[in-house]
Amino acid sequence: MKIDASEISALIKEQIKEHTFYVHNEDVGMVLSVGDGIALVYGLDQVMLNELVIFENGVQGLVLNLQEEYVGVVVLGSDLEIKEGDKVKRSGALIEVGVGDQYLGRVVDALGHAIDGKGEIKYERTRPIERIAPGVMLRKSIDEPLETGIKAIDAMIPIGKGQRELIIGDRQTGKTAIAIDTIINQKNKNIYCVYVAIGQKQSTVANIVEKLKFANALSYTVIVAASASENASLQYIAPYSATAMAEEWLEQGKDVLIVYDDLSKHAVAYRTLSLLLKRSPGREAYPGDVFYLHSRLLERACKLSDKLGGGSLTALPIIETQAGDISAYIPTNVISITDGQIFLMSNLFNEGVRPAIDSGLSVSRVGGSAQIKAMKQVASSLKISLANYQELKDFARFGSDLDPKTKEILKHGEVLVELFKQDQYFPFSMERQILELFAVNHAYLDDLETNKVNFFLDGLYEYVKNFHSEILEEIKDKKVISEALEKTLHETISDYKEVVYRGEEI
Repeated sequence: MKIDASEISALIKEQIKEHTFYVHNEDVGMVLSVGDGIALVYGLDQVMLNELVIFENGVQGLVLNLQEEYVGVVVLGSDLEIKEGDKVKRSGALIEVGVGDQYLGRVVDALGHAIDGKGEIKYERTRPIERIAPGVMLRKSIDEPLETGIKAIDAMIPIGKGQRELIIGDRQTGKTAIAIDTIINQKNKNIYCVYVAIGQKQSTVANIVEKLKFANALSYTVIVAASASENASLQYIAPYSATAMAEEWLEQGKDVLIVYDDLSKHAVAYRTLSLLLKRSPGREAYPGDVFYLHSRLLERACKLSDKLGGGSLTALPIIETQAGDISAYIPTNVISITDGQIFLMSNLFNEGVRPAIDSGLSVSRVGGSAQIKAMKQVASSLKISLANYQELKDFARFGSDLDPKTKEILKHGEVLVELFKQDQYFPFSMERQILELFAVNHAYLDDLETNKVNFFLDGLYEYVKNFHSEILEEIKDKKVISEALEKTLHETISDYKEVVYRGEEI
């Protein structure tokens, strides 16, 4: 007769349970081994996945693996003081983080503890860092723009409140710059911002804090930092903690913007933990559930129905590619989860086109729903015009004799490229963008030298702001270009151009 070892083991365990000398406390376990931020713990038979446990020295841990004989715990802090044989106690609770207005203007770690030297944060409420995303019936369609202040994005790749728009590109192409400009542009718009720095250098985070402070944008922003020197476990939970903070305002009916910078490093942190926990590696050594890692995070971005307060949580995840390879595992995963992507190209950046947005590859799946009518009126043909320009630009390299129509398209394309060049930390108001786009669309700049385009537009805005401010006010209030306003715009731009051409001072 064949003997089954598992049956004998189960029989012995059953017999042991019947004896009175068998003592077992399901709430306390013992460390079997510890190292690299991972502890294997025996005895926590009833522990839950993602439950918080507390080691003998007070350090917290998060249960990520449930094996038959032991559980795998990632240590949320230093594991140097933890040793074999130490007791581990269940908390009975999932990991939580403090939330509320007290966090505005502060820099905190992944557990919500202040790291900016301004003292402890006294919060009144906590929220679990993980939660199921709101269902379909609890949401409403995206119909309001979230203005970034960046002309190329607001005109061609609009972002709506409640959208998830991916910012993707190689290292040092201006991904973080777009996110920071967007945060700066939310000043006086009643939108709270959360910036999550995952695996960044502490000096980089400090520089971002200074830029936001200089732009008076820190007062409505929370910065959650899990820097490169932190454990992989803290880098793993940081975006979930930050989202929990954002959801507190979301459920109060407020609009929130959250930036994940960046999810490539987040995936690497999770891969590190998974391999240390001896989970099976798959494609590019990531575990099989790495898609779920980001999908359950980004699904929490939404626009809630009016019945639930109408709040919104807009997500701008950032992904770093290697040599422009957008077909790699993590980029393709996040592209499939989000509602569009903004591609930043190294060659454009090196040519001086900044922000280096590729209008052909970039897309917003929300589109015109995230634009006011006035912007739709001036921006509808921009992508086609730029595509025509790029096609003819490549063609023109092989021929010297071009017909007038081709020269006209090429010149207009050059003007558009110059129009979309924009300095960092200087977002533009929506009414200024519409004014500039109107002037470019109606060929007022096509006879200028290319390097004079932005000089002309800066002067035009100052002229209109100082002498015809009612134009900007009407665009801002009515959000549409009426026939009367269109006529006024033509007259005003023509007058300004004549003044500039005569060389008179404005």
